[in-house]
Amino acid sequence: MSAFKSEQRHLIVRGRAFHFVSYEGRPANAHRGEDQQPPMWYLMVEGRRFAAFPCDAHQAGAELDAALARWAEDHAMGPAASAAAPPAKKAQSAPVKRRGTWWGPN
Repeated sequence: MSAFKSEQRHLIVRGRAFHFVSYEGRPANAHRGEDQQPPMWYLMVEGRRFAAFPCDAHQAGAELDAALARWAEDHAMGPAASAAAPPAKKAQSAPVKRRGTWWGPN
């Protein structure tokens, strides 16, 4: 039986809620062609998980929360609202001249 204990962290970063979960590492599986994976922190979004960074069992609570918040700032946040450019207008194209029938010229 494994000694790994999964943890969960809920953080608020710039008004957005983030949910992180730690998962145990996996040994390599040559049959499936998978490499070994260390214990990792994952960001949970709508039932899916996205790898954040390796889990360190010796990291303290406040230090861990700061590292998770830093990762969320760097990887999970979109561009700042002031830096976002307005959407470009779609170029207008000339009308398409259609054939009378689908099987050839008319």
